[in-house]
Amino acid sequence: MSIDNATKLAKYVVKARRPNMGWSWGQGLMGGALSDLDDYLNTDISTEFLQTFCDYYHKHTPTVASADTSAPALITYAMQKKVGKPEYKALTDRVINYIKYEPRLIGDAVNHHGSSLIGKFYPKSIWVDSLMMFSVFPAIYASENGDKELLDIAARQPSLYAKYMMDKDDNLWYHSYWVKFATHYPKNKVYWGRGNAWVISALPKILDRIGGHPERQNILEILEKTSAALLKCQRKDGAFDTVLQKPGKTYRELSATALIADGWLHSVRTGYLPESYLEPALKAYKAVDDAIIINEKGVFMPEISAPTSPLPPFPYLVYKITPKAKNLAYGVAAYIWAAIEYDKLMRGA
Repeated sequence: MSIDNATKLAKYVVKARRPNMGWSWGQGLMGGALSDLDDYLNTDISTEFLQTFCDYYHKHTPTVASADTSAPALITYAMQKKVGKPEYKALTDRVINYIKYEPRLIGDAVNHHGSSLIGKFYPKSIWVDSLMMFSVFPAIYASENGDKELLDIAARQPSLYAKYMMDKDDNLWYHSYWVKFATHYPKNKVYWGRGNAWVISALPKILDRIGGHPERQNILEILEKTSAALLKCQRKDGAFDTVLQKPGKTYRELSATALIADGWLHSVRTGYLPESYLEPALKAYKAVDDAIIINEKGVFMPEISAPTSPLPPFPYLVYKITPKAKNLAYGVAAYIWAAIEYDKLMRGA
């Protein structure tokens, strides 16, 4: 295992994709991870690609109207710092304004779908996904720019989301919480793998940035409880299934596996979790790294479930039949982040 496969995948993705790849959560996470890889390796694998992305959306103003459309600020802010173009800052500011001023749905959380088209039809709700899409960027930006308001918003999200979506007995997370109906959804104990993995990947990223914030201990406890629950769901090969509590009943899902590997490797390295998580973290990372396909056609991360929604009336079935694909943007992001954390840990960084 090494960071080499992730670097090869990054180079292939940048070559194979169009830079105007869409302004949403998957693209935002992948671009953020590509930039993080360049920063870590001191390379420029993705700079031109990500600049072209920003240039395109400067000319074609994106709609920022949901938690999912907040994630591309990970790209615009990274390029703003690297290149210094004011038009990149203007794109970043659109997301900051949304995060600060979008009307709240419950507590300090926004409606996941916001004012987007789907938001007009889907029940007003908060989703576990937003711990990554809505909370990580403001933690990064606030810590680097002294924005206390934005830092408080980022730090408050985990406890709020745990209150409504973390099962009090199992310490695993439901996909969403429907506010009008005052219920989590799925209503039964059906736990989506990638949703729980968003939690494990996002929390240490937030902890890195909030210093001694009053929410710090709460976030550490959420991380510890969720991680302990996930240990019981890990397969013998180190991976995780798309539905957690029924190993072998659905299918192995590598974006969730990579996100959990990322979060556990990160948390062991920083001391957020004890050393006992190192072995399961390495097993999870190995499961993904071993699955990477490198051939004459390109470099591919397989077994990534497609975008997944908690749809009624049969959520378990929806999770089970959601198709898989290769190189979906958020899966690439998860693997690159895990590879960076693996390399940092191995190098004692």
